[in-house]
Amino acid sequence: MKFALLKEFFAGFLRTRHFARHFRRLAMLDSMTDATVSREVPPTLAQTLTLGASGKVPELLSRLGSNLDGLSEDEALALRQQHGLNEVEHEQPLPWWVHLWHCYKNPFNLLLTLLALISWLTEDMKAATVIFSMVVLSTLLRFWQEARSNQAADALKAMVSNTATVLRREDGKAQRIELPIKQLVPGDLIVLSAGDMIPADCRVLSAKDLFVSQAAMTGESLPVEKFARRQEVDTGNPLDLENILFMGTNVVSGAATGVVLTTGNNTYFGALAQRVSATDRAPTSFQAGVNKVSWLLIRFMFVMAPLVLFINGFTKGDWMEALLFALSIAVGLTPEMLPMIVTSTLAKGAVFLSRKKVIVKRLDAIQNFGAMDVLCTDKTGTLTQDKIFLARHVDVWGDESDDVLEMAYLNSYYQTGLKNLLDVAVLEHVEIHRELQVGTAFSKVDEVPFDFNRRRMSVVVQEHGQPHLLICKGALEEVLGVCNRVRHGEEEESLTPELLERIVQVTAGFNEEGLRVVAVAARSMDAGRDAYGLADESDLTLIGYVAFLDPPKESTAPALKALAEHGVAVKVLTGDNERVTAKICREVGLERQGLLLGGDVERMSDAELAVAVETTNVFAKLTPSHKERIVRLLKANGHVVGFMGDGINDAPALRTADIGISVDSAVDIAKEAADIILLEKSLMVLEEGVLEGRRTFANML
Repeated sequence: MKFALLKEFFAGFLRTRHFARHFRRLAMLDSMTDATVSREVPPTLAQTLTLGASGKVPELLSRLGSNLDGLSEDEALALRQQHGLNEVEHEQPLPWWVHLWHCYKNPFNLLLTLLALISWLTEDMKAATVIFSMVVLSTLLRFWQEARSNQAADALKAMVSNTATVLRREDGKAQRIELPIKQLVPGDLIVLSAGDMIPADCRVLSAKDLFVSQAAMTGESLPVEKFARRQEVDTGNPLDLENILFMGTNVVSGAATGVVLTTGNNTYFGALAQRVSATDRAPTSFQAGVNKVSWLLIRFMFVMAPLVLFINGFTKGDWMEALLFALSIAVGLTPEMLPMIVTSTLAKGAVFLSRKKVIVKRLDAIQNFGAMDVLCTDKTGTLTQDKIFLARHVDVWGDESDDVLEMAYLNSYYQTGLKNLLDVAVLEHVEIHRELQVGTAFSKVDEVPFDFNRRRMSVVVQEHGQPHLLICKGALEEVLGVCNRVRHGEEEESLTPELLERIVQVTAGFNEEGLRVVAVAARSMDAGRDAYGLADESDLTLIGYVAFLDPPKESTAPALKALAEHGVAVKVLTGDNERVTAKICREVGLERQGLLLGGDVERMSDAELAVAVETTNVFAKLTPSHKERIVRLLKANGHVVGFMGDGINDAPALRTADIGISVDSAVDIAKEAADIILLEKSLMVLEEGVLEGRRTFANML
C-alpha cells in the first residue's frame, strides 16, 4: 500500500518528458482583466503625475506649498508628519516563529502530527516518538536552511545612494544640503547630476543634457531624454511623460533640478512594490503535488480506518482491539520518512548550489528547477550586460571605417557638455587617443552645444598648422539635414536622392539589427576664427555612422543551448522594443518563433493568449502585468514555469512563476520576489540548477 501511494506521489513527474509536467497546479490566481498601465498603478497616482507634468511651474509649486528657493525646515517637518517618511514598504521578513510555522504547516506534517498524537494517546510510544521525530527534524532542517539563505539575500539589499541634494530655504535664501532620501517630502526641490538615483517621483524644473536610465522600470536598455519644457502629448502611461522622473531610476548623464511630487508608497515604484507584496505567492507545482498526495492519504484514511473499525468490531466484538487495528492501518498508510527525505534532499541540493554562488531562498525551488520545462526571461540586465557598447563604425556605404571612429572620438573627447552613455562608449577606444595624439596634436577651438531641438552637437578642432575642422555628431535625420555631400573613400560627391535612398537602406539595416545609429559629418573651415555658431552647421560632408548596442552576456548563448538540450524552452519577455529584442535573440542563438507586442497581448482574451503563448517565444513592449499574465497562462497550460528578471517590472512575474530567478544586481523588490538569486553573471549555473533539481528528484524517488 505504501509503495502504491509513493508511486502516486511521483506519478506526475513520470508522465512527461524530462519530468517537466508533474503535479498539475491545483490553485490558480484569480483571472486578471486585460492589463493596462492605468491598472498597474492607482488611477489617483496617474492623475497626480499627469497633472504635475502639465501644470505651470508657479501653480505647481503653489499647490505643493513650495517655491523656487525650496522649503524651510519647519515646512518640511510639517509635510513629513503629514505624508510620512519617503520609504517604500517592502515585503517584511517573517518573525522566526512565523517562519517556523510556515515550514511546518503542510497537510503532510499535520497528518503525521495527528497520527503521532493518536499513537501517544493509545500508549504506542515508539510509533509516536518515530513519527514526531520525523516531523520535527524535517521542519527544523527546512527552517535552518531557508533562514540562512534569506539572511544572505537580505545582505544583498542596499540602496545605490542614501542621500539627496536638496534646496532648503534659510533666511530667505536657497541653501544646498545633503539629506537622507527617507526625509524628502512632496514640495522639496532636489538637484540631480550624473550617477544620482532619483529619490522620489519628480517634475523636472530645469535640465541640461539630461539622460535617465529607466531599465528597472521599463526594460529599455537605452537611456531616455528628459526635458523641463511642458509636454503636450496625450498619454495614459505615466512613463511616457518626458518631464517626470521616477523613483528608483538613475541619472546617467546631465544635470537637473526637480520638485518632488510624491514620496514613499505613493510613488510609481511604491505602487508596483505594494502590488507585488500584497499578492500572495501562487502554490508551485511541487507544493501542489505534496498537497495532492496528502489529501489522497487523508481520503484513504477516512474510508479505510472506519471500514476496518466496523468490520473488526462487528465480526470479533472487541471494539478496543478493532480501534487499535484501525489506527494501525492509518499509520501504515502514511510514509513517515517522506517529509524528512524530501527536506534533506532539497537541503543537499541547496548546499550544492551555494557552492556555485547561488542563494536558494525556498527549498521547493530546487525541485522546481529540475521540473521546469519553460524558462521566461527578461532581456535587459539578465540576457544582456545592461551596458552600451560601440558595435560598428562604418562609412556611408556600411563598410568599416576608422576615419568615422576618429571623428567621433574627437567630437566626444572635446565636447564640454556632460557626456552620455554613447560618448562613454566611444571614449573607451583609448587606442584612438594614442594614435591621434589627441591631447597634443589637436586643440579645441570652439563647440556648438547639443540641444534637443537640433539633436546634434559640433566641436571645432585644429591640428597643428592645419585648417579648422568642424565635426558634427547626432541623430541621422538632423545631421543629414545640414549635409550636402558624402564621402566615398577618398572622394566626395553630392548628396543625391539616390544616395539618400541608399543611406536610408543602410541605416535601416542597422536598426533591424537593434543598433542605435548616430551620424558623423565634418567640414573644413578656414583658420583664424575662434567663435562658431549654429549657422556654421551647414554644407557638411557625411562621413559615416557609429552604431551602439547593449550586448548579451558571454554565458547567455551556451546557457540557452544547454537548457534546450535538457528540454527547457526559453521565452523572452521584455519591455524593450522588438528590433533590439530580435537582435539579441539572434546573437544568443534563440530562433524566433513568433512575436507578440504588449498591444497584441492587451487585445487578446485569456483563451486566445493561452494558445498564442505555446507557439510564440518572443514578447516585446510588455508591462509588468503583461509578463505576469503570460506566466500565469503558461502555468495554466500545465507547464512548470521559471522566470528570470532583475527589475521592478519583473517582480509580479517572479512571484507568480513556479521558480523566480534573479541576480545580485537586481532591485531589492525583485530579489524579494525571487526564489533563487544568482551571485555571478554567468548563466551556465541555470543548467547546473536544472540537473541538480533532477538529481534531487531521483534521490527522493
